[in-house]
Amino acid sequence: MKILLLTECMKLRRSKIVWISVAAAFLISAIVFLGGTAENDSIRLIDSAGWYMSVVQPMSTMFVIPAVIALLGSYMICREEQEDTIKSLRLIPINETKMTAAKMIITFAFCILIYLLLFVITLTAEAILHVQDLSVSIAAGYLTAYIIDAAGVFLAVSPVIALVSYMKKSYWISLVIAEIYSFAGLFMSMSNTLKTLYPITAIFGVSGYYETSAVSKTESIAVLLVCGCLSFVILKGLKFHEDR
Repeated sequence: MKILLLTECMKLRRSKIVWISVAAAFLISAIVFLGGTAENDSIRLIDSAGWYMSVVQPMSTMFVIPAVIALLGSYMICREEQEDTIKSLRLIPINETKMTAAKMIITFAFCILIYLLLFVITLTAEAILHVQDLSVSIAAGYLTAYIIDAAGVFLAVSPVIALVSYMKKSYWISLVIAEIYSFAGLFMSMSNTLKTLYPITAIFGVSGYYETSAVSKTESIAVLLVCGCLSFVILKGLKFHEDR
């Protein structure tokens, strides 16, 4: 497994999708920052301590990160098939189940890194603007929330990654599907029940972005775990689908 993980990391070093994902993180951070500098009755939202870190979290989760993570995961799983190198790999032979697992692990790790990048960007901005209002406990709280968001996003979009890979469609389709999927969270958040059970908005209940009951938080965790299990079931049948 270690060799497979290292191999997949080496492959990503040559991928433009990684840089697209990093650029997307910087872009959403810049958009939120510029939006916060707009004056309304001589008041700027960015001048409120913690505002920037609080807003980048949901904005990136609703509009950007799920799509780029779905794209990355689908690309990693589909690339050998679409580039017609899978036949050569089967001659080695290689354990396709372990290879797929390695790709999903790398996707999860990359999701964590993207959210850590967002955290560093927002923390740096907050330190420059409101250093006197920052504390270790506040920073640690946001760091925890961002990491939980990362895990939640991976679980929420994993069925998209698995389904696109199983259907052998272009990995760019996963970008479109995940974008629609995450954007729909805006409408689901209007209902207390739906925002608890819809995977994208369930993330915010788990991470503590909005207050929720212990029961609702448990339901949200269960929904995200179901997403993870569903992707596992789909990917488990991937090799059978390939050999059929």
